[in-house]
Order: sequence, then C-alpha cells, then structure tokens
Amino acid sequence: MNKITELFGIEYPLIQAGMVWCSGWKLAAAVSNAGGLGLIGSSSMRPDVLQEHIQKCKAATNKPFGVNITLQYPEIDKITDIIIEEGVKIVFSSAGNPKLYTPKLKEHGVTVVHVIANTKFAKKCEEAGVDAIVAEGFEAGGHNGLEETTTMALIPLIKKATNLPLIAAGGIGSGRAMLAAMALGADGVQVGTRFAMTNESSAHEAFKNRLTELVEGDTKLLLKKIGPIRMVKNKLFEQIAEAENRGAEVEELKAIKGRGKSKIGMFEGDIINGELEIGQIAAAIDTIEPAAKVVNDIINEFFIAQKELANLSFSTR
Repeated sequence: MNKITELFGIEYPLIQAGMVWCSGWKLAAAVSNAGGLGLIGSSSMRPDVLQEHIQKCKAATNKPFGVNITLQYPEIDKITDIIIEEGVKIVFSSAGNPKLYTPKLKEHGVTVVHVIANTKFAKKCEEAGVDAIVAEGFEAGGHNGLEETTTMALIPLIKKATNLPLIAAGGIGSGRAMLAAMALGADGVQVGTRFAMTNESSAHEAFKNRLTELVEGDTKLLLKKIGPIRMVKNKLFEQIAEAENRGAEVEELKAIKGRGKSKIGMFEGDIINGELEIGQIAAAIDTIEPAAKVVNDIINEFFIAQKELANLSFSTR
C-alpha cells in the first residue's frame, strides 16, 4: 500500500484520466474493477447525463470510482450538487482555482484532487485543502500548460514544492513509464491516452482507429493565445496552425476553432474536420484493447521493470 492506494482505497496507484468524450461509465467501471481508479469525465456531459453515468457506474462496480470536473464548466454548480447527491466520494478538478469548490466538496466527505502544470499552483492546492495533486506534463493530450514543462522535469519540481500526495500524468502509457514517474517522486500515475484507446472508451471507433496510425510528431500543441490544446494533425489543425503562423488574433482563432469541434471529431468520428485531442504517447500504441488488459499489462510491466532495475549493477570509484 502507498499514499495513493490508501487515499482512494484501490489496489494499484493507477488512475484513468477523466477525458472529454472518452470517459463514460463503462470505462470508469472497467478500470475500477481491474484494480485502478476509474474516472467519469463530466466536462462533455449535461448534469442529467452525468447523473445517469454515475448511477450506471455504481451499478457496474462496487469499487471506488470518481468524477473529473472542469471548474470553468458553465453548469459547475449543478455538477457538484449531483456529485454530492449521488454520494460520489472522489473528485478530480482542473482548469480553475481549487479554492472554488474544494471546501464544499470536502464538507460532504469528498476526497479532492486537483490537476496542475506548474509549481505556482502547488501552493494554491495546499491552501485550498486538496488531498492530492496531479502534475500533468507537456506530453499530455487535450488542454495543457502554457509552460510546456515535460513530465520528467515537472515531477521533481512539484515534489520539491509540496508534500501532498503526487500523481504524475502526461506521456505515461506503460509500466516502465509508471516506474520512471515514481522514481522521480510520484506516488502514482494518471493515464489518459492509453485508456482512450480501449474498447470501453466512449470515443468514436473512427477516432480510436486513427490514433493507432499516429507516429511521432503527429500531435502538436496549438492555441496558446486561447488555451493550449494538444491536437492530432488534420484539416482543422492545419487551418489553426496557418492562422497562428501569420499572427492571427484571439477572435479569429476562436472562430476557426468553433464550438463543438471536439464532439464532432472524438465522439462523432469526423477525423478530418473535428478536433482530435490526444497525447504524444499515442504514437506508441497501435491496438485497441479492453481496459482491464491495459491495467494488467501496465502493472505487470511495472513489476518486471522494477526487478530489472533491482538487478542492475555497475562499478563505482
């Protein structure tokens, strides 16, 4: 048992990210049943839809699971009320000030984790009273940090800045990467991309299949003037990149990006015109597998790599 397994009451310190359009109740329940912590991604759900997913997840697993919330979501008050009403005991929050909803959630016995990308927010998390931190590096998919700090650089920085339990995220899709993150000071890991590419992911099959074809360099961070997003290169990507390269202002970039493009691409399967958000590690994944197999493979590889390192020796002078 370590800080993360003890905090959440789970078997492995492995958390499935609450990804927009990918993380419904089926994925969350599958990961939790396999010994990790599954998260329902509420950012793409209306309050009534989230309530349905929570209820179905409770019926599908007797293991702990949580909900990921985006603090800038327009109906965040309704979302938090539903989480409390349904008795969800774990919430991961992101994209906002952790002080806004942490006190309310903790008053109702909810364990709160906040996602950050720099050391400045580590202090804010402590002040807000969160129970743990997710430190997400530049490699991650979707919305990202302006600083572009990689996971390998970020984890030691955050570890030095806070004593809160630390979960590493960004570019982690294997047991070896999990071990590396923990060697740098993380107490557990959060995995997004590899779980987005599972049978239980609610993403469209066309999106999943496109991800299996990606190679290095097929994703890139765009839209820093609005809010950085790592996207797969396609027609929409090229339109945004062209506008950025000629110095387009915020309003034009917002117009090109439009509204609902992530749903069009990731949930409805328009891989040409839609917004396709995924992490760099997708280039290393070429199969769509059950979520339970992903959990088992990551954990088994972690222990194999751990033994290999234990047997590693070299001379010292």
